[in-house]
Amino acid sequence: MAAVSLLKQGDHILCSDDIYGGTTHILLDIAPRFGICTCHLDLTNLSNLEQAITPKTKLIWTENPTNPKQKVIDLCSLSKIAKEKNILVVTDNTFLSPFLQRPIELGVDISLLSLTKYMNGHSDVIMGSVCTNRKDLYKKLKYIQTNFGHVPCPFDCYQVIRGLKTLPFLMKKHQFNSMEIAKYLESHPKIESVLHPGLPSHPQYELFKSQTSGYSGMVSFYLKGGVEESQKFMNGLRYFTQAVSLGGYESLVEMPLLNSHHNIPEELQKRMKYTGNLIRMSVGLENVCDLIEDLENSLANM
Repeated sequence: MAAVSLLKQGDHILCSDDIYGGTTHILLDIAPRFGICTCHLDLTNLSNLEQAITPKTKLIWTENPTNPKQKVIDLCSLSKIAKEKNILVVTDNTFLSPFLQRPIELGVDISLLSLTKYMNGHSDVIMGSVCTNRKDLYKKLKYIQTNFGHVPCPFDCYQVIRGLKTLPFLMKKHQFNSMEIAKYLESHPKIESVLHPGLPSHPQYELFKSQTSGYSGMVSFYLKGGVEESQKFMNGLRYFTQAVSLGGYESLVEMPLLNSHHNIPEELQKRMKYTGNLIRMSVGLENVCDLIEDLENSLANM
């Protein structure tokens, strides 16, 4: 919300069409109350962006990869287009953390992070960060923080610092586990498709490799079936907890249609194919053999 606070009445935002449900709620329900309009686009095709830009466009909002479908956006090319038009670019880097991707080095103006997730890693903090290397933006954001009181308490800061000290080691384990699970799911007859940017089957696989140094523990996939099959699958899991958070030491699973993205407009749900068989997993640090065995047992009993 701090980045949106940089705008004024009448300004427009161009936004990735696949983003966090909570962010969508802010952009579509909260921002319009201040006279700020948002248009959702498929930013994997930058011609969509160029056609949508108007004199009122002041900010481009992205996630990379997006949530939950893990689309990958060419941040360098997008930022170049934006700079020619004097438009701010904001990227939510929560899925990867600065250990794996550094959006500001790719030309982005503001990089957002939910520190609750991988940066903390222990699922015991509610906190976020806004990063920029532009002094003008820093002064504006600092003013907003000072006057609205968006200041974390010392103990929460201590907990995030604790997580940062082990971040490289934890991310490597998340990477290993998520890839083993992604490969397992991709070969399973009851899985329709797997969405993981580290798989060669991902449509932006080469682009992803060019602007990151790895992937996180996030895996999304489509089951063969619908809501009933998905719920049966999730209820059959023992080591995956049903929850909408992500990035902690524990493995979590959710259905975006009924959980994280349930309150976004139905038209957008249909366009993005947030169907009853779409599952999102945040793969934790457990023994990957145990996790795969858990998936195998649950899929077998569907």
